[in-house]
Amino acid sequence: MLALLAQLESVRKNPRANAERAAEALAAHPEADLAVFPELFLSAYDLRSLDETARPADCDELAAVAEAAGRTATAVAIGFAERDGDGSLFNAVACFDRDGKPAGVYRKTQLFAGERKVFRAGRELRIVRLAGLAAAPLICFDVEFPELPRALARAGAELLVTVSANMEPYAADHELATRARALENHLPHLYANAVGTIGRLSFVGRSRSVGPSGEVLAEAGSGEALLVAPVGTAGARDESIDYLKQLPGPLPVVAG
Repeated sequence: MLALLAQLESVRKNPRANAERAAEALAAHPEADLAVFPELFLSAYDLRSLDETARPADCDELAAVAEAAGRTATAVAIGFAERDGDGSLFNAVACFDRDGKPAGVYRKTQLFAGERKVFRAGRELRIVRLAGLAAAPLICFDVEFPELPRALARAGAELLVTVSANMEPYAADHELATRARALENHLPHLYANAVGTIGRLSFVGRSRSVGPSGEVLAEAGSGEALLVAPVGTAGARDESIDYLKQLPGPLPVVAG
């Protein structure tokens, strides 16, 4: 199985242009089974322009991405700022399967810094079917909390898919977290990160495909890239380190 990690810089205040960039990336790599775009890719990670760039999940721009997914038979996970029916905003990822049909929308549960002032937090995790796999979408800061991927793994996820806008000075945090989340759950992990600068924010790239033992199978640099990478297969190397089968029950904590 091959994944396209679309490490592209978003065009500010122009969701239509970003949808077109996504469609072009899909057309350029029809060999990919699954394509992953960064966090808030459709709107750009510009929290000050959300009034202009937030869209409902059934917007024309995402419909164009879905159509491109169907043309190339490539499943897609793409970040966008979702405007709900009551006007609430969510940091979300839209997922489409290889036929272009919606597979689900996940709303980020662990909001980071200034996001808490503009977005509502999601209240549930989600597993969707993408390219024949039970995929678990996550968004950036989510991946720094081991409890989230662990819950998804226990619920039957076969693949972790993280869309991200990780920035300086936090590059090392995600280099470690992406590998750790894969290893501790023995799940392959696809991670697509943003690049470029918006105001004082500098996004670090380094999108990667991580195998279920935490090994990096392929990684992009710090600039724009369309990285076609292999996807690992879920499962522990041997029974002795099958963590999900050996999870401890609740234990008392004794102080002193």
